Amino acid sequence: MQAEVVIVGGGVAGLAAKRWLHRQEVHEVLLLELEEQVGGNAASGHSEVSAYPWGAHYLPVPDTRNQDLLDFLREAGVITGYDAATGLPIYNEYHLCHDPEERLNIQGYWQSGLVPELGVPAADRQQIARFFALIEQLRQAKGHDGKDAFAIPVDHSSADDTFRQLDLLSFGDYLAREGFTSPYLCWYLDYCCKDDYGATTATTSAWAGLHYFAARKGSAHNATASDVLTWPEGNGFLVHHLRRASPENILPQTLAYALRETSDGVEVLAYDVRAQQSVQLKAKQVLLATPQFVTQRLLAGVAESKALACYHAPWVVANLTVDGLPQGPGRPLCWDNVVYGSKSVGYVNANHQDLAMTADERKVITLYWPLADEAPDLARRAAYQTSYDEWLQRIMAELETAHPGVTPHVAQADIWVWGHGMIAPTPGFLWHSERLAAAQPLRQKIFFAHTDLSGMSIFEEGFYQGIRAAREILASA
Repeated sequence: MQAEVVIVGGGVAGLAAKRWLHRQEVHEVLLLELEEQVGGNAASGHSEVSAYPWGAHYLPVPDTRNQDLLDFLREAGVITGYDAATGLPIYNEYHLCHDPEERLNIQGYWQSGLVPELGVPAADRQQIARFFALIEQLRQAKGHDGKDAFAIPVDHSSADDTFRQLDLLSFGDYLAREGFTSPYLCWYLDYCCKDDYGATTATTSAWAGLHYFAARKGSAHNATASDVLTWPEGNGFLVHHLRRASPENILPQTLAYALRETSDGVEVLAYDVRAQQSVQLKAKQVLLATPQFVTQRLLAGVAESKALACYHAPWVVANLTVDGLPQGPGRPLCWDNVVYGSKSVGYVNANHQDLAMTADERKVITLYWPLADEAPDLARRAAYQTSYDEWLQRIMAELETAHPGVTPHVAQADIWVWGHGMIAPTPGFLWHSERLAAAQPLRQKIFFAHTDLSGMSIFEEGFYQGIRAAREILASA
């Protein structure tokens, strides 16, 4: 087979690149995807009850300066227009997360919000308030170069060393240095790092830990920076619209296994699982939209190539079909539901956006469990050796702490182990020269795009990386 460009990897970065090339009238593009469906960390599934996410499940309201992302959201119907007076985007009310949004089970009571409040001593409350006052300062902070100290995409952040040096420190060490020692605050910040990075404050860069809060600067006519967009299938909704923008020439269940440079381009060898045969693809250029542990294998025979050493966090995700959730006192079922002190990061209600929802109808809840208690390779091997029945027992025990008596109400449990779930921004990774160098093309033939190259596995970064690489391909023509 022949193509102008071959994209290896159908995650958000690969799909964003294909969409961008299509918009620029580059149509001879083939995309290879190992799995049966595209989506990567934004993959989704469905049962007879509901669609549900297998990975990322929301998108924060974006910064209005991220024009490429706003254009895509308008294209997908997520933005319905712009306010005439302010120029701010108007978001589809069906896509903005409905109230009630989130709750925390603490001391046997469901409180509103995820920052611990119930039974928290005054001294701890003061620390929590001081931390969020610091975050507000950092959200407004700019470096000597005039750029935001913390921005999305990461590469748009200031190069000012005042901020970048925080990357050399763990978030845990930074918190201790700054006197943030409250167990309630430390638990919450550990939860946040596990939720977005699959790592703890001890293994997350201080810059990344602060970025989690200080980089969110979204605004809209009908939403704030703290609002999120979500769908029953999570970010699978966005993947669907990325694919729809350029649906042709996507080859699922096709495993790229070797790469060779030729005098006039690149040759990709792939295995077609359905036909059970190898395929030779010839292209002028190839884009590797693959995680680094895959990229390094594909580049094994390519001169002057090197891959990043990355911390890939393993996860377990369970989609549970239930006919009821026994509720304790406090706030009713929300979109996001977390238990204080839990090993997991809680569950989301996939049916939260359904307008006809009642307390007793069947629904799907998606439980997320980052395996962050030991080194990734050890956690990964242990996860692979754990049977479905063992995972089910652990997951049900976890759910019983939040909803005593829930087990008989679970009709179906679909469980997915993500061995290399996502990149975690460990200390020294984000602003090391190797990260930036790994994104540079080789001889204008081999290009790279993936959230590994950002150090954060969020939709915005995958989308940015794909467009960045597509622009490089177009510029090299």
